[in-house]
Order: sequence, then structure tokens, then C-alpha cells
Amino acid sequence: MTIRVVLGEDSYLASEGIARVLERTDDLDLVAMCSDLDALEKTVADLTPDVVLTDVRMPPTNSDEGVRFATGLRASHPEIGVVVLTHHSEPTYAMALLEEGSDRRAYVLKERVTNATSLAEIVRVVASGGSYVDPAVVEELLRATRSREQAHLDQLTPRELEILALIAEGRSNSAIAGKLFLTKRAVERHINNIFTKLALGDSEDVSRRVMAALLYLSGKTG
Repeated sequence: MTIRVVLGEDSYLASEGIARVLERTDDLDLVAMCSDLDALEKTVADLTPDVVLTDVRMPPTNSDEGVRFATGLRASHPEIGVVVLTHHSEPTYAMALLEEGSDRRAYVLKERVTNATSLAEIVRVVASGGSYVDPAVVEELLRATRSREQAHLDQLTPRELEILALIAEGRSNSAIAGKLFLTKRAVERHINNIFTKLALGDSEDVSRRVMAALLYLSGKTG
């Protein structure tokens, strides 16, 4: 099956390079190229591609248009995947991209795409409903949280640590309840306590689960 791709990139050299990679891959069809957010939004609405490739920053403001665009697509076109291909390794951008869910989302550093095959494979993964986060970005996320992590994790009870470990495995509240022979309401109380102790009380629930998991994994690897 051919994967239809729209590219959003304001750098001429970058867009031409990415276009050549996509055009040489038989199952990827580059259907449009856009150099600013307005054009990208209109093109995606008109063509409904399978995957959008975009940078974090695009005109008109060159701030975080690409990530905001991906967040908007989650609500308006959940079937469209987004690959954020960027030079920016800041953890906050990756967190913003993933806070409404990681399916059909990828965050990739341009300098770590070493060949056409690797980029094409990431596009295929996202088109099929999967996700990918550059390992270097994951390392930055863990490094950014490690300094505050230990003191907070030390406040958790053994049961809370057990539940946090299952959150880090991607388990739902119902799955955690079944595994630990608890009621779903008891699991929810424990999770709320975890969020409070880890100082994650003011974020959206999905974002809190992601950050809690990262804090736990940071402690396991630190």
C-alpha cells in the first residue's frame, strides 16, 4: 500500500533533501510540500494524507507550530500520522507531542537520520499506528527529570512503587487492578497519591502518566 505524505518544511535545502529521500522510496508518495503553517493546514485539510512530516518550528512565528499542528490533528484527523523531524532535542517539545497519546506520532532528530531507509521505516511505523521517539530525546527527558526524581520516589510506598512500575509498562488502570487484585477505585486513589507526591498534580492525566513513567525509569537507570 502506498503511503501518502505531506511535507511541512520552511528550509529549502532541508525540504529538497527530504523530498529526494521520499521520492526514491517506492511505497511513499510525496503529494505536497508546504513552507508555512497556513499552507500546511490547508493542504492537509484538502488532501488528507496518511502521514505529515513537519519541523517543530515553522513560519509565521517560528515557535512551536509543528507540535501545535500535530496536537490539533489528534482531534480533527486522528487517522493522520505526524513525524516531527527537527534539530530541537528539547524534552518539552516531545512531551507536548505525546501528551494526548503516542500512537501515530514520531519525534526524530534530523542529524540522527543517517539514511533513506531509516526515515522511510519511521514513516511506515507511524502510518501503521505505531510511534517512535529518538533515543537521544528520551535520554534528555530522563536527564531533565533525574535531579528531582530520587527525593520524590523515596516518598512513595511499596504499593505505590509497584503501581508506578506497571504504569511504566503502559498498563491501564483496569489492567493494574486485575494484576494486583485491587478494585479500580483503589488503583485510582493510589495513582492520584503518586501524582501528588511526584508533584504532577496540575498536568493533564495522560501527560502525568507519561511523566510519572519517565521519572520511574529514570530512577531505575540512574
